[in-house]
Amino acid sequence: MPLKLSCVATELTRIHADLLAVGVFEGTTVKSDALGPIDHALRGALARLLKREEFKGKKDQSVSLDTLGQITVHRITIVGLGEKDKLTASDLRAFAARAAREANGAKATALAVALPELPDIANVRAIGEGIVLGAYRFTRYLTGDRKPKAALAKAALILPVGTSIPVDRKRALEFGTRVADSVCITRDLVNDPPNEMTPIRLAEAAQAVASAHGLQCRVFDRKELQKRGMKLLLAVAQGSANEPRFVHLTYKPEKRSKKKLVVVGKGLTFDSGGLCIKPAQGMGEMKSDMSGAANVVGFMAAVALLKPEVEVHGIIGCAENMPDGAAYRPGDVFGSLDGKTVEIINTDAEGRLVLADALAYARGIAPTVLVCNATLTGACVVALGQRCSGFYATSDELGERFAKAAKAAGEQFWRMPLLEDMKDQLKSDVADLKHTGDRWGGSISAALFLREFVGDVPFIHCDIAGPALSDKAYGFYTKGGTAHGVFTFLSFLDQV
Repeated sequence: MPLKLSCVATELTRIHADLLAVGVFEGTTVKSDALGPIDHALRGALARLLKREEFKGKKDQSVSLDTLGQITVHRITIVGLGEKDKLTASDLRAFAARAAREANGAKATALAVALPELPDIANVRAIGEGIVLGAYRFTRYLTGDRKPKAALAKAALILPVGTSIPVDRKRALEFGTRVADSVCITRDLVNDPPNEMTPIRLAEAAQAVASAHGLQCRVFDRKELQKRGMKLLLAVAQGSANEPRFVHLTYKPEKRSKKKLVVVGKGLTFDSGGLCIKPAQGMGEMKSDMSGAANVVGFMAAVALLKPEVEVHGIIGCAENMPDGAAYRPGDVFGSLDGKTVEIINTDAEGRLVLADALAYARGIAPTVLVCNATLTGACVVALGQRCSGFYATSDELGERFAKAAKAAGEQFWRMPLLEDMKDQLKSDVADLKHTGDRWGGSISAALFLREFVGDVPFIHCDIAGPALSDKAYGFYTKGGTAHGVFTFLSFLDQV
């Protein structure tokens, strides 16, 4: 059942909900219009709690208490929003997601989220996004007692009494839920197990999204990949019983645009490492090695809703890297769609091979900007940790635009350098390129390899290996597949 959202102005003590989450700015006291009536109804219990916990309304501070039936809300959580003049849409998205997660934990079916004043359209949309993102749970394979007994069915954005709520705010709240639903498509794809989410199934999921959202979609099978000469993608796939696929999604605005944004995603539905097999520990997480492709699918679904005045293409290469008798080997040499020959060094560095053919194909679309996103290297996780992605840009101006988009989206990206002196690591004695360099600076050499296939097109590469999958919820992300990067790509639409 879809989550129903509403927007109303009423007294907090008259709300009927299982959980009420109240956002307050730093410096808010218990005597404020928002908290005063609640404290009075609870006979001073809220004031005593805030004093004991030294609650000042600082960002991410929170306190919770049960009402014990003294008001119509069962439980209240007060959350600090920080300084009023520093509040962003992503802060409100995270606040709403936190409230929805707590509602799930409390087995609540009705949630109320209260703000001290009427937000603008962007902030209301962020609240709608956050509620859906926080309420998200992947329960497809749970049965019996493991299946959740309750699910959040309705949520309301509560504003102060007397606030006139414009129609555009109510529409923004609903629109936010639809954007978040698109992001949750990415999460579902990442969370699906690899025996179900094969390359063919990933391509079919992209086709289904295209059909539902009015996008154009082309899918290439093995025969078409051979015909086109995508030899690197085919090399990675040749050790698997599951055939590869290549997907091209297209959104075209009503008015023809000269601007074209192309976003490419790595779609390794499972990465065993091939003949250079990975250790067993952590291999189960390799179902998320298609997070870049999943991001593209969710992003394109959201693009269809946003209807930007720019042409947008989503490209994904889908394959499975397995170690059977037909698998590609270290020392093999393959051609590519670009025409360059590549010497294979480590079969566990397969993502950049799939992406090389995908980027060469994307270059033919003549993009204004070409963005690649992939769970590409463990080296990037070592450098930046598990909650920040690295990104590379072929010009400072382009890098600044992308960093601005990431900041507006509330996602952590850090620009990494394309060090030209490391390019020598990719020289091969028997082919045009080696596909890996030394151990040190592995994320940089991977980015330099990808750059070989984009020509002069303005290019951004995002290494999302750290944040794509999380072992716990934080901010507006969930445990499991996070869809990290989708909001940044949506924000970047304004920067193309």
